[in-house]
Amino acid sequence: MVDDLTSPPKNSKRTSQRYSSYSTSPSIAVSEVTVASTTSSSDPRVAEIKEFTEGLDRLEQKRLQQQRFVPSKEKSENLSKLALGAKVERALRRRMTSQDAVFTARTISEKPK
Repeated sequence: MVDDLTSPPKNSKRTSQRYSSYSTSPSIAVSEVTVASTTSSSDPRVAEIKEFTEGLDRLEQKRLQQQRFVPSKEKSENLSKLALGAKVERALRRRMTSQDAVFTARTISEKPK
């Protein structure tokens, strides 16, 4: 009985079965297997999830994804170092400009105390 709950169905392409953390019923997470097996289902939740994923697919623009800039590891490290340096410089500039102490040269007075 326990093996039936943890093993995937025999005709499934998945290697594991996902279950809800609140109950022992299988989750309705969208995958190729769940979409293929539930396309004829009249469950409104599955239809809503399918409609949502189709909408997200339409929003994704494939041409722009190919043009996206992905920096190399070295480039991203250099950018983060430059950003940190700029933050430190801004902090030091703020710190030094808000100082109100003024250094003056001491004058020697001729009167003894």
